[in-house]
Amino acid sequence: MLTRRHIRVKVMQSIYAFNQSSNANLQVEQKFLLKSMEEMYDLFLLNLSLLVEVKKRAEDLIEKSQKKHLATAEDKKPNLKFVQNKLIQKIEQNEEFNELLEDRHLDHWQLDDEYVSIIWNKIRESELFTDYLKTRESTFNEDRDFIASVFKEIIAPNEKLYDYLEDKKLTWLDDLPIVNTTVLKLIRKTKESEGVIKIPKLFKNIEDKEFATELFTKALLNQETFAKDIEGKTPNWDQDRIAEIDSILLVMAICEFLKFSSIPVKVTINEYLEVAKEYSTPKSSIFLNGILDKLSKEYKEANKLNKMGRGLM
Repeated sequence: MLTRRHIRVKVMQSIYAFNQSSNANLQVEQKFLLKSMEEMYDLFLLNLSLLVEVKKRAEDLIEKSQKKHLATAEDKKPNLKFVQNKLIQKIEQNEEFNELLEDRHLDHWQLDDEYVSIIWNKIRESELFTDYLKTRESTFNEDRDFIASVFKEIIAPNEKLYDYLEDKKLTWLDDLPIVNTTVLKLIRKTKESEGVIKIPKLFKNIEDKEFATELFTKALLNQETFAKDIEGKTPNWDQDRIAEIDSILLVMAICEFLKFSSIPVKVTINEYLEVAKEYSTPKSSIFLNGILDKLSKEYKEANKLNKMGRGLM
């Protein structure tokens, strides 16, 4: 689930929190970093499970309508396209996914089911839903595209859901953009031929998890040293005028230059420019690019870039 860029963002946020706090215990903060990533995975699972819970709510309402004393023709023979949506069925039938929800005690939608109702009502009132129910049958691709649109246009931007998640866990606010993008990508890339939908793991491999902890630790332990390398490279910028996020990103990039031999310099620079565009000021990427370009050339001339493999310089 987490790409290296996502990991860099989480490390950036953790270093910022560390610098702002009075806690100087590096091990405690490292555990907090890992915990925050695990909680981010919880949010991903919750947002995915919300689709299943909304479908169940729709099923309950259909059953109640059919049992009404004065049931209409539509009540007796309702359009079942939504409750039989093939994409949601793939999620619901995934045993691994259900085990993850149980093991992690992710029963939020059962305990706070009013939010399931809020989302269901928004879906039911939407033009998307009206258009979807104009027919009684659909292909897998049509079902998938409908759910992708529902998630993007109704679930992800819902303010009440946003407030609820904020109240549950403050760190989820920063995680929502990444999580929602991941859910949407998973929906869109799912194919009918795949059988059960494949739920991504938090880390692609153990190397990515180690990268997160090592980058966090090495960047913090060498923060003062790396900051000195930045001095003099910003003639038009006083140190106090540099945004704190930019300072952290510079330190992290230098850390990758000098402490991570397998990561190419160009990859490091490109990654931090993209993070800066998303999380810092409008001019940050231009500012960072100039400094990192100068530093990388200086490190190379001084033989400080210990990069292994072809094309890594």
